[in-house]
Amino acid sequence: MTTFAPDSLALNRKLPLWYQVSQSLRASILGRSPDAPLRLPTEDALAAHYGVSVLTMRQALKELETEGLISRHRRRGTFIEPHARRGAPVRLLGSVDAIVAQQSGMRTALLEHGPVPVPAELAEYFPEMAEVAGFRRLRSDEATDEPTNHARNYVRPDVADHIDPADLARWPMTKVLRDAVGVRIGRITDTVEARLADPETARLLRVPLLSPILHYTGITYDASGQVVDVALIHYRGDRFSFTVTLDAH
Repeated sequence: MTTFAPDSLALNRKLPLWYQVSQSLRASILGRSPDAPLRLPTEDALAAHYGVSVLTMRQALKELETEGLISRHRRRGTFIEPHARRGAPVRLLGSVDAIVAQQSGMRTALLEHGPVPVPAELAEYFPEMAEVAGFRRLRSDEATDEPTNHARNYVRPDVADHIDPADLARWPMTKVLRDAVGVRIGRITDTVEARLADPETARLLRVPLLSPILHYTGITYDASGQVVDVALIHYRGDRFSFTVTLDAH
């Protein structure tokens, strides 16, 4: 049976190989011609094509399978899903230190902390939990005292027990979790979208009601894949922009 022929790839040693391979193969699949074969080459053949190990190739294929772009069948092989959703979000990889740097450099006031019910929209991240630890903070520009963002963090209770609230006045939550509590952070998934300021946000950030703000959702996973923290942050739209630089080499 004829198999699908993916594009070639020049590997960048600065990024995880599995990530580069998965993104290259994803682009090949989504950009394929209508009459292209749906069957993918074997893991060994794909690994040789990209110049990576079979284990790396297996991890890349698992990523595409999770997204729903391919399906894998024992003894039959791996196949492209012809009707797979094409609108998946772009994933960008960076370091935890980059997240810490982005969150640092402002005066922080801890407004409140303690047990709170799991918000309905976050229930999927904290299965079988009725309560989590909530932390609410307001960050301000040290020079002007102007508020810049309002943050809510929802932290798994067994982790929150080890957080010293005083640390949150000095450091971002990510740094507290990693360096003070000792959480082995596996990954952080960030989403940024435009919203309109609700009454509480408008009051805290000193902006007009319904003015544009940037809403950031950051989901922190530990090394075992469990969610440790969900951060919901409202940034003043006139004080923040998010820039992503992609290295082509």
